[in-house]
Amino acid sequence: MTRINALTIAGTDPSGGAGIQADLKAFSALGAYGTSVITALVAQNTHGVQSVYRIEPGFVAAQLDSVLSDVRIDSAKIGMLANSDIVEAVAERLAHYQVPHVVLDTVMLAKSGDPLLAPEAVEAIRRCLLPQVSLITPNLPEAAALLACDQARNEQEMRQQGRGLLELGCQAVLMKGGHLSEQESPDWLFTRDGEWRFSAPRVATRHTHGTGCTLSAALAALRPRHTGWVDTVPLAKAYLQRALEQADSLEVGSGIGPVHHFHHWW
Repeated sequence: MTRINALTIAGTDPSGGAGIQADLKAFSALGAYGTSVITALVAQNTHGVQSVYRIEPGFVAAQLDSVLSDVRIDSAKIGMLANSDIVEAVAERLAHYQVPHVVLDTVMLAKSGDPLLAPEAVEAIRRCLLPQVSLITPNLPEAAALLACDQARNEQEMRQQGRGLLELGCQAVLMKGGHLSEQESPDWLFTRDGEWRFSAPRVATRHTHGTGCTLSAALAALRPRHTGWVDTVPLAKAYLQRALEQADSLEVGSGIGPVHHFHHWW
């Protein structure tokens, strides 16, 4: 396969650091052609979310039909889904078209702490999406919400929760340890075949807007060229690490700025 076509299903970010905009940048930086389906129009910037306009679920499904009936999609990333009706619409169309290598970034809160997912939609994600996606990438608060338990406080609890998510029907889980207080940021990959630890030094920058979006998009862009998640995860993490290291070179907003998706070029 010489060309990768990737799909992002997510909300927008007018400031360009997260959501659809971040996903398309990551796809492009990693050599994948990006297509998109918008689930919500989000008025946000580097200081937070000001307003959310949720797209009607039938129109989300229509966008999916437009893309998937015409374009060969080699991988997909799912981000903000906003509410249970949109979750169900996305799940139904993905099942119909049998999209390979689907990465679910379980977006619940913006970096600013603003809610991006209705509470009742968590159950719809458990029921409709977890059993059919290829990989989920929760941070510690998101994993706790999916499992209806307390947030993990250390790596031992983090590993227990990763195994618990597999029991909910996930094919693979990448637990992100950025909320731990260690000097390194440990991530754990769980599949039916084993568990793998990946870590990277914390980058001294406040410009971390869109890190979750960027990592999940990188995973989707890279997976079709590799044999499995064990090979893909370290490459996606290395890309994000460099984007974080170069984030301070950008001049975007006066709050929590974005990572530098195109650090390799400028």
